[in-house]
Amino acid sequence: MAKAAETKQKARRYHSPRRKEQAEATRREILDAAERLFIRNGYVATSMAAIAKEASVALKTVYLAFETKSGLLRALWHRNLRGGREDVPVGDQEWFREVLEEPDPAKALRLNARNSRLVKTRIAPLGEVILSAAAADPEIDAFSKRIWSQFYDNQRDVVKALHKRKALKPGRGVDRAADILWTLNHPRTYLLFLEERGWTPEEYERWLGDITCAELLK
Repeated sequence: MAKAAETKQKARRYHSPRRKEQAEATRREILDAAERLFIRNGYVATSMAAIAKEASVALKTVYLAFETKSGLLRALWHRNLRGGREDVPVGDQEWFREVLEEPDPAKALRLNARNSRLVKTRIAPLGEVILSAAAADPEIDAFSKRIWSQFYDNQRDVVKALHKRKALKPGRGVDRAADILWTLNHPRTYLLFLEERGWTPEEYERWLGDITCAELLK
């Protein structure tokens, strides 16, 4: 009886909220360390050992949490893209659904521009890391193609919502309008303005709202 009680007590300790919080904190530290190194040194040049050292954890801890470096990069991307709600696809995020459900087409595009600014401050530099790594790693190449395809599909959903409200300019079919919105809203466009021309994120948001309304709406 005493042994059974001891085993039960150990199980309770193992599943304690404190242990869970510690594990989540360690996971965040590893992701933050990986992000710093990936952006500074590139994906290929960053080893799992370097990430462990940067995060001040054992190498085994990094592998137990993410298994592979590519798995770590995917987890980091989903965390940043989805604002901490990694298990919820962009299409189901409240801030994206707000755009699709907004009845005013101009307001919908300005909400889309707001989302673009908020998301790109989290993902734009990491997106460049992924694009660069894709040339050297087939697994990352497949991941890169998938995320940019999903990004296009999301922008196409915005255009389809505008088309449903008969708000698109004459001659702007869904395909052409989606191409335009995808290009104007692309992370590389954002980085060109901020890193090459010195714009602020707020200036980018205003420009994106203005240009997408001018290009797409009646």
